[in-house]
Amino acid sequence: MTDHIRIFDTTLRDGEQSPGCSMNLEEKLRVAAQLEALGVDIIEAGFAIASEGDFEAIVAVSRQCERAIVASLARAATGDIDRAWAAVRHAKSPRIHTFIATSPLHMRVKLNKTPDEVIEAIRTSVSHARNLCADVEWSAEDATRSDPDYLCRAVETAIRCGATTINLPDTVGYATPETYGAMFRDVIGRVPNADQAVFSTHCHNDLGLAVANTLAAIMAGARQCEATVNGIGERAGNAAVEEIAMAIRVRGDVLPVQTGIVAKEITRASRLVSGITGMAVQANKAIVGANAFAHESGIHQDGMIKDSSTYEIMTPDSVGQGATNLVLGKHSGRAAFKQKLGELGYDLSDNEFGDAFKRFKDLADAKKAIWDEDIVALVDDEVLRGHDRVQVREVEIHCGTGPARAILTLDIDGVEATAAVRGNGPVDALFNAVRKLVPHDGTTLQLYQVHAVTQGTDAQAEVSVLLAEDGRTARGTGAHNDTLVASARAYVNALNKLEVKRGRSALAQAG
Repeated sequence: MTDHIRIFDTTLRDGEQSPGCSMNLEEKLRVAAQLEALGVDIIEAGFAIASEGDFEAIVAVSRQCERAIVASLARAATGDIDRAWAAVRHAKSPRIHTFIATSPLHMRVKLNKTPDEVIEAIRTSVSHARNLCADVEWSAEDATRSDPDYLCRAVETAIRCGATTINLPDTVGYATPETYGAMFRDVIGRVPNADQAVFSTHCHNDLGLAVANTLAAIMAGARQCEATVNGIGERAGNAAVEEIAMAIRVRGDVLPVQTGIVAKEITRASRLVSGITGMAVQANKAIVGANAFAHESGIHQDGMIKDSSTYEIMTPDSVGQGATNLVLGKHSGRAAFKQKLGELGYDLSDNEFGDAFKRFKDLADAKKAIWDEDIVALVDDEVLRGHDRVQVREVEIHCGTGPARAILTLDIDGVEATAAVRGNGPVDALFNAVRKLVPHDGTTLQLYQVHAVTQGTDAQAEVSVLLAEDGRTARGTGAHNDTLVASARAYVNALNKLEVKRGRSALAQAG
């Protein structure tokens, strides 16, 4: 038995059947090109009988593909099979994929056929497909809820009539790894001509077991896996191509097989399919999720800084994800924060670092995501101005339909002072409070500007203030997730700079 696992990608067929995931011709061609770059062995390009658009897309994909086998799905009906062949015959390596249900429930309710009638349908449909195409795949729909003896009979018939691949799908996501693996061992062991076909998996994720079931079937002898990029598909989706491929690659010690997947193309394929279908990838999705290689816990970040293998079993670069992301947040520790400061070009003293880390933790409690710009604003605004003569301690604003009222507490030369002042709006009231606590009658406000440091409604605001006095100007900045606190800090920062300039002027005049 070969150790190569064929990857049969059905993103363009089963994946497109997800509600809202329909693709036009151009989009299907883009996805097909990326699937070839990804290294999949077979591309199921669509269901030719479904619509004229599906037929045309399969024809176009068949003509475009240079390496991959191109398949079309077809029911066990002559018209379906003829239409599928008309679509894939343009491919360098065409395949007809025909199917019929074999479970008692499906045969009785959906097909209204007896078991013997279904066997006859398998015989005629597979034989007809094989007369057209040398590569024929047959699927036993709802195999996992089929009678084992009957399933073996159906598989034997399909192989005898020319099927080269036998797919035993878990159509409704009902199986567990133990039962799915056992089904493959049973069928492969009991069907006399089983060695004449490649056995394939097709698992749905209704119980969240699609990938686990697929791997169990591989261990039981399956050598083809049907899956989709990002696991999209009917209901809860299919087994995900990227998860199967990386599970095999990372756990070669227990899965002694290999695929032809080019791992570095995984993220590109994921993002392309997500962008085209509009089906967003959940942040904690394995391999391709935004958090797949992100670490916020201080304990984890410390381990990652020392050796990434402490918490990562694969590298983000290996799947095209770029670099590990040490996310700074309320769970981050000193090691990660110190490393981030170094990356941003800061070399702080122990006391400055302690102050910065405390204020970082306060900021992390106030907003969910901390960006590099947040750190820059925090350090510049808080730590490097920690020795200013005047510093903002508390800001309280009352505003509404009437005049605004600001209650401001400043630390002036180590002594706290508080003022409550009204104004024409919250910013005017706040700046009036500063003037009352630190008189500066000859100073005028020439600029007041606000912008968001980062994205989101919880973004830090960065405020710029320009003060002028006797020909001198001083620009102050302040950052905080509250715009008014940032405003107070910017104004006070400008005052401190003006005081320094006053001192320099006085020294120059005395000299």
